Amino acid sequence: MADQQKKIIANIDRLNQHLDQAGCSALVLRSGKNFTYLAGFAYPGTLARHLDFPDSPREVLLVWPRRGEPVMILNHYAVPLAQRDSWLQGIEVYDDYADSPYQKMAAVLKRMGLDRETVGFEKTYVSATRWEEIERLLPGVNAIDCTGLMDRVRWIKTSAEVALLEKAADILDEAYLEVFPTVREGETEREVHGRLVESCLRKGAGWVHGILNSHRNTVAYGGEGDMRFQRGDIIRNDYVAYYQGYPGHQSRTVVIGQPSQEQKETYRVMLDIYRMTVDRCQVGTKASDIHRFASEKFREHGYQQRLSLAGHSVGAWWHQQEPYIVPGCHQELEEGMVIAMEPHVNYWHLQDMFLITKDGPRLLSPKFSTDEMLVVG
Repeated sequence: MADQQKKIIANIDRLNQHLDQAGCSALVLRSGKNFTYLAGFAYPGTLARHLDFPDSPREVLLVWPRRGEPVMILNHYAVPLAQRDSWLQGIEVYDDYADSPYQKMAAVLKRMGLDRETVGFEKTYVSATRWEEIERLLPGVNAIDCTGLMDRVRWIKTSAEVALLEKAADILDEAYLEVFPTVREGETEREVHGRLVESCLRKGAGWVHGILNSHRNTVAYGGEGDMRFQRGDIIRNDYVAYYQGYPGHQSRTVVIGQPSQEQKETYRVMLDIYRMTVDRCQVGTKASDIHRFASEKFREHGYQQRLSLAGHSVGAWWHQQEPYIVPGCHQELEEGMVIAMEPHVNYWHLQDMFLITKDGPRLLSPKFSTDEMLVVG
């Protein structure tokens, strides 16, 4: 199956157990999170978005049989990446913008003798047009949705996955610690953002994305512009730095110039609620209960804003990971999950990744202390 020089870090035993429980003979995967998880490599930068766009002309597919050798169906751009980085060896190439990868996929399943078996597809990432094509190409296949199955497989991280997440977290925190102390009044959001991205890349990240704004910028997550930082500004930030397809994902509270007494007091409230909420992340606790706890604590302190997302799982890829710490997610936390916790209101954004253990949550990003706001400028 694999290149012996490259060790598979995915939990294949767990995958096989879930395939057997579902009576599934094969999977056809195309999302970034699942492709990276099982193929062992990720498109970098803007190419990565092709993994998730349902109508991408450059999508890649992974045919994973319960028994036998997996096959990657790749466009020409992805082939060198796979040959360099993947632990898999089977490759079929299609002509992007001209051919359909699903024709290759159907041929592979037929060659494997699986064209009349139960096969899982990620309906969330397959367009209606592609689904009609699958039904036309494979009329004998019992096609089921494997999105939830793969979410459950990836929930529990292997030790090698945790090590990649820790490395990615270190890269991001080291970049924060290098760049934030250099920020000065008068610099623009765009200038500081550029330095942060450059620092992450220089320290080993494969690619980086995120947001960085003054708290006076009322269009959060609207991109970095030419607004200049002023004394007293809180720097809102939310970055992801990838290392071998796994993200470091942290947010820090930074103030330009000495903070006011009100800012100090507000930060202390935010930090206390944040840490109390993290402490609720115990094995067996429902995600919805953690969200409710955080919401109640904010309301007790006079914050009536709706708390949207209090956290989410991370792994191969970034944000599209169950479970989410939201009111409607009643999944219990399990040992081995990694959760990015970010209960916050307004621009007071704290975030870290935690490994859920039988002894409680373990911080994966310890390099940057959040005991106090970082004062710069």
